[in-house]
Amino acid sequence: MIGNIRTLRALTAPAVLLATLGTTGCNGSSQTTTEALQSDIQNIVVIYAENRSFDSLFGHFPGANGLSAVMDANGKPTSAYIPQVDRDGSALSTLPPVWGGVTAGGITPAVTQAQSTGLANQPFSVETAFQTSANATLDLSTVTRDMYHRFFENQMQINGGKNDQFVAWADSGAMVMGQFDSSSSALYKLAQQYTLADNFFQGAFGGSFLNHQYLICACAPEYPNADTAAAAPSIAVLDKDSSGNYTHNLSVASGSPASAMDGKPVFVKSGNITPANYFGDNKFYAVNTMQPPYQPSGNAPVDVSGTDSLYANATKSTTLPAQTATNIGDLLTAKGVSWKWYAGAWNAATTDGTQDPASTRSVIYAGNSYGVATTANLDFQPHHQPFNYYAEFDPVTHATERANHLQDYTNLVADAAAGTLPAVSFYKPEGLYNQHPGYANVTDADQKIADLVAKLQASPQWKHMMIVITYDENGGQWDHVAPPAADKMGPGTRIPALIISPYAKKGTVDHTQYDTASVLRLITRRFGLPTLPGLTTRDEALKANGGQPMGDLTNALNL
Repeated sequence: MIGNIRTLRALTAPAVLLATLGTTGCNGSSQTTTEALQSDIQNIVVIYAENRSFDSLFGHFPGANGLSAVMDANGKPTSAYIPQVDRDGSALSTLPPVWGGVTAGGITPAVTQAQSTGLANQPFSVETAFQTSANATLDLSTVTRDMYHRFFENQMQINGGKNDQFVAWADSGAMVMGQFDSSSSALYKLAQQYTLADNFFQGAFGGSFLNHQYLICACAPEYPNADTAAAAPSIAVLDKDSSGNYTHNLSVASGSPASAMDGKPVFVKSGNITPANYFGDNKFYAVNTMQPPYQPSGNAPVDVSGTDSLYANATKSTTLPAQTATNIGDLLTAKGVSWKWYAGAWNAATTDGTQDPASTRSVIYAGNSYGVATTANLDFQPHHQPFNYYAEFDPVTHATERANHLQDYTNLVADAAAGTLPAVSFYKPEGLYNQHPGYANVTDADQKIADLVAKLQASPQWKHMMIVITYDENGGQWDHVAPPAADKMGPGTRIPALIISPYAKKGTVDHTQYDTASVLRLITRRFGLPTLPGLTTRDEALKANGGQPMGDLTNALNL
């Protein structure tokens, strides 16, 4: 079962006992390691950035499985590189243009669609590729255009592990093959000092919404009776195989360009909801962006009468019904372990969301006139707040729980300085500081996150702290490493992850296989929690496909 799999009451005592004793480590580690973890690590802080593949930021990192695996010292592809192919599987002699241009609106220097033609069929440097065509040298402060990063498209791009149809099924043409040299960045320097994981995959295929959900529950949210719901959420239209079972391929619309060289693909419907029984349990699940039922939400309230302002309009097709699946917060609370989800601009977004629906939003999805985040336009994304989808944080019936666990970034800074951070902290930056292409650059978030790391290192709790910095998903960007075959939810494309701690293996590249839910595995092992069913589902699927279970990040530590 994928979504609302079980309630907390269904967690059995034997499962609790096994997790507490640490007799079944995800990567086969010993009881001694579990005891050391529980003694040495008292605070786990998870920092969740946005939309970058491993190769796109850390492809040149020394000792990592990066671009040198498929490119020679002169930047030419080797025989190990699998060239991008067209939608029919035929060879592409060059990459298509970057549809709509390379740079986001209002950004200078600008690189247009016409100036992006003729790129070789290989990864390219975003900084230098357009010096001749546009007289433009870009850098980490440049906001580039956004790219498809959706559930079914990601699987079509991965193409069974060959990663050779990223261009074919992108809406951005060649842009998916662009890479940055991030060696001047603060996070790169932290990776050199501490531990960089180079075999870490996004937990679920596709985009931010689902991967945030996966981060806290290793599951997809359910939308009951989506086919008959009055709100009429969009249900994806998929091809079927010869046995009548759904494939992961979206049905291509009549008139869609046959070749990636002629335009971006057009699908019958790339919906937000899976068809019934896609996951084999005859239920509907949300896999692309849906909005929280509580403010702050991308859907305004119906009105501001009484407490109505605290809720999103439930009649909107993108408002997700409140979720009740067991998540990591439930398990921590049941065990008496403190935890919080801190979000940049949370307080401002909550105020913004509870305005009269006729009012213009100034924080929620509010970039500048081009949709780009700035210091004056922080651009808060409600679909990056996974706990805000859960009934246990209803702003009226569970106001206390909400206030205790869902807090602003300013609270994180204050708690760190005071030495009162909870045992488990999650931090989600707002748009300006999350590195998402289309509205944010690399530099602003790099500086913000590095500043937070410095604040955490200055905290009285630093001596027994472990910081995990990772990304929700790849943002549609190509990576050369094939994700391991597992279940129908993922894992998806490889992403960066850094482990920063006094106990981290200094100056090390950790090649252990991880995914987003390795964070959950770590928390589960450290605090002796029951195992969320999605973790078991993933590891059993990996083994069934001839692979190995995911690690729990303890291999990155000296314990």
